[in-house]
Amino acid sequence: MSVRLTDRVKRLLGVMSVDEKIGQLNMLTAGHVITGPGDPANYIEALKGGHLGGVFNLFGRGQVRDLQRMALEETRLGIPLIFGYDIIHGHRTIFPIPLAEAGAFDAVLWERTARVAALEGAAEGLNLTFAPMLDISRDPRWGRMAESAGEDPWVTSLFARAKTHGFQGDDIKSPLSLAATAKHLAAYGASVAGRDYAQVEVTERTLHEVYLPPFRAAIEAGVAAIMPAFTDMDSIPLTAHVPILRDLVRKQWGFEGVIISDYNAVTELIPHGIAADLTEASALALRAGVDIDLMGLAYVQGLAPALQQGAITIEELNQATARVLMLKEQMGLFDDPYREAAAKFDHKARRVEHRDIALDAARRSIVLLTNRNNALPVTTPPQRVAVLGPLANAQAEMLGPWSGAGLIEDMVPFLPGIRAAWPRAEILHAPGVEIEGGDLAGIDAAVELARRSDLVVLCLGEQRFMSGEAGSRARPDLPGHQAEFAKAILDTGKPVIVLLSSGRPLTASWLIERADAVLATWFLGSEAGHAVADVLTGKWNPSAKLSVSWPVDVGQMPVFFGHKPSGRPLKTDFRYSSKYLDLPNEPLFPFGHGLSYTRFAYGDLAVTPSEVRAGDKITIEASVSNDGKVAGEETVFLFMRDPVASVSRPVLELKGIEKVVLAPGQSKRVSITLSTDDLKFLGAGFVPTLEAGAVEIFVGPSAKEETLLKAQLQVVL
Repeated sequence: MSVRLTDRVKRLLGVMSVDEKIGQLNMLTAGHVITGPGDPANYIEALKGGHLGGVFNLFGRGQVRDLQRMALEETRLGIPLIFGYDIIHGHRTIFPIPLAEAGAFDAVLWERTARVAALEGAAEGLNLTFAPMLDISRDPRWGRMAESAGEDPWVTSLFARAKTHGFQGDDIKSPLSLAATAKHLAAYGASVAGRDYAQVEVTERTLHEVYLPPFRAAIEAGVAAIMPAFTDMDSIPLTAHVPILRDLVRKQWGFEGVIISDYNAVTELIPHGIAADLTEASALALRAGVDIDLMGLAYVQGLAPALQQGAITIEELNQATARVLMLKEQMGLFDDPYREAAAKFDHKARRVEHRDIALDAARRSIVLLTNRNNALPVTTPPQRVAVLGPLANAQAEMLGPWSGAGLIEDMVPFLPGIRAAWPRAEILHAPGVEIEGGDLAGIDAAVELARRSDLVVLCLGEQRFMSGEAGSRARPDLPGHQAEFAKAILDTGKPVIVLLSSGRPLTASWLIERADAVLATWFLGSEAGHAVADVLTGKWNPSAKLSVSWPVDVGQMPVFFGHKPSGRPLKTDFRYSSKYLDLPNEPLFPFGHGLSYTRFAYGDLAVTPSEVRAGDKITIEASVSNDGKVAGEETVFLFMRDPVASVSRPVLELKGIEKVVLAPGQSKRVSITLSTDDLKFLGAGFVPTLEAGAVEIFVGPSAKEETLLKAQLQVVL
């Protein structure tokens, strides 16, 4: 094996039976939370029989301690268990969904919220999380976009490093750290038609340029585990994909950690059509490099027969078992199986501190999409406000999908947040309609409240489980009767501020065009109501930007800024160019779009030097000024374009971001440094290549090219 084994692991391997080795590769759900199909297995029976290496969906210090004691005292070898859970955007304190938090474009924030989640999870006995989710997501029909950092591989790679370090801390052995799992390798976000679990069709170049870089970034950051996708790649399910898992990830990238299957994914090699039974399925997965069978029971039932039939070797079984044992060794579980320091950590005492971080994260995740005639902020408290819509007081929906151990009663929805912000105003409330289903009976009463009010805050969107796993929507618009309801409210002529709660961009262009202001509030977590109130009142100047392009209509999907130029690029006055007859090519809002209560201006772009050779550093500078009347924070994007290369390159590639906070009238010089390595692309054989020629540099507020400053540099070889 390439990984160096400790003496303890060598000793254990020497005395373990085949069944005990296989047992270490078996991870079962305790069923306290349902995260997949089928009935929970009898994990206690499996443990006592020496057939269990880990448990997930079980947390709580007492329950975890009891099960760990059983593993140590009632099994022959006393090997401790791994306790895992899907902590995607918070454990007890719930933060904005990743798609929302990505809009902060702030790696410090991303790491900080993961650290809080790790502390809270560890305090309740957990030692591994199935996060971060690193799938590039460009199709809003796919529900798991909510769990992603959006459409761009550079941003998602930054997200991967921040979340990995946040979960694992400086030392994965610390009882207050969680081992992180980078998922889902790879291109799961490219499921055909945005339908979860469907086949994936991507070119090898797109795989290497777009979908793989975040996983390599996670490995470079020291991620403990990787989870392959349910889906296939070139007709081979990732769970059994030797070229990717074994040849690329293990051999080329040097990953020595554990590979964990997704829920039931080994068994699902049978309906995929590449295995006839569990023996064949388990052999295919193990030989590809999958160490842990997550709730498939395939390894327990299939690996022993596979070994007897010669479908796997004892060395392959030993390698997988050794990797699992080494993870437990690296996590310190043999020496400190109960993780005593975590047991003493009182996360409840930090509730206020953690809620403050949740509030900060939520405010930084709200995107101001439109703001006609400066409808926001509302600096003079209105006398009467109608807070309407099915999401206005929807406490449970604030959790969003994959909400850890968050409690509904701990969530602050919009209505109480707004009431707290305007204590002297008369706050009227009516849901009007249900999120989905129901009837139109409540619309008239809500319309009457709107007519009586000075301001309407209209709260619309999705139910939380419409996003996340198994949350694909062929028409990701306003569900149920919300469209009829919204039109009735807009027809009153009252000022209307729309809050859109969702796990994806929603195709409601007509609503966005008619409302006075629209905020993408996503699913903001524990402090949703207070965060939104701070933005409405101007206590917080919105600074978030879209990490994903917002389409005009479903017919554009997928839509993203980093597309290739085409031999017949768009020409509006030329029929035979790449365009729709009935829709624009451009999204409603581009990647990076997000308004502020102030105005930022860009100028004086400089690229130094203008001529570079391999190994050189490049400094890109631009002036950013605040031309408005309030302080604000701006995210500055640096893009590049290689207009002539040996392979066609995207029209824009993100290469850097910088944040700047400016007082009214203040101007700052923003500087971003690149190296010539940043100018490379994957050439022949997917080897990073630097070619001579011109490279175009763009700096500005979003991926809309008309808003960008442009300069050029020359690569000389």
